[in-house]
Amino acid sequence: MNTGSFPPSRRHGLLVHGMIVVALAALAVWAFWNLTRAPVGPAIVIYLLVLLATLPPLPFFSYRAFALLRADYVLDRDSLAFYWGLRVEDIPLTDIEWIRPATDLASPLRPPTFGLPGGLLGLTRHPDLGMIEFIASRTKDLLVVATAKRMYAISPENAGAFLATFRRATELGSLLPAEPVSQYPSFLLARAWENLAARFLWLSGLLINLGLVAWVTFLIPAVSRVTLGFDPSGAPLEAVPSVRLILLPLLSALLFVTGLITGLFMYRDEKQRPLAMIVWASSALTSLLFLLAVLFIVTTPI
Repeated sequence: MNTGSFPPSRRHGLLVHGMIVVALAALAVWAFWNLTRAPVGPAIVIYLLVLLATLPPLPFFSYRAFALLRADYVLDRDSLAFYWGLRVEDIPLTDIEWIRPATDLASPLRPPTFGLPGGLLGLTRHPDLGMIEFIASRTKDLLVVATAKRMYAISPENAGAFLATFRRATELGSLLPAEPVSQYPSFLLARAWENLAARFLWLSGLLINLGLVAWVTFLIPAVSRVTLGFDPSGAPLEAVPSVRLILLPLLSALLFVTGLITGLFMYRDEKQRPLAMIVWASSALTSLLFLLAVLFIVTTPI
């Protein structure tokens, strides 16, 4: 029997998400570059707003692209599993009531709001079937999976082969009873939060970054000019307006969030959890170093 992997269509979705990530990253780099060189005035506020508008969505769209790259539907005689980033759904075949194309439904199936190609994820309500969770990359060749508890919309690239394999699997019957698994990204976050050391590192990094933002906000109007480094001879660089101190908390927060997300990916695998703790500890330590850097800058004579 031909069982195994039936991945979704990826090309279009990766292209769309890749273009968004590149555009956001280019805008963020442009804003950061100009922020380090802009004179005091309205231009600094504009560059700062552009930076704050482009940095937060970057992890979201990067994760969506990564999730699509790793997405898969795995079918065998015992279960049907969906893998989409940190989202995992493993359904025993005996729990599945039927699978049919969305085009067979009497009422059209509406995709989730704000869904992008390659990322049709979320819940939508169907007039006949009720709530349906989308775990799909496109609206073409959608399949609806019905279980006693929930409905799913999926999009294997070869929907015909998937349906044929499912029919053969149900005819042959299950070899071993499978246990249902339903794992969301929020579940992984909650599981990591239960770890006392992880919780301490997260809160420490968060508090340090919040304190750094508050301190720099207080320092900017109180200090007119600062020097942000040294030349090869060890002499301080030319002093710049103190408003550029805002770059340090921005960099600190970006590195902290990057470390937090990277550690969560590692934390999924029990063998890699020590590495996740090292990454989180490094992120908190890096934030502390940025705090000390600001202290050093404001106490260095110009």
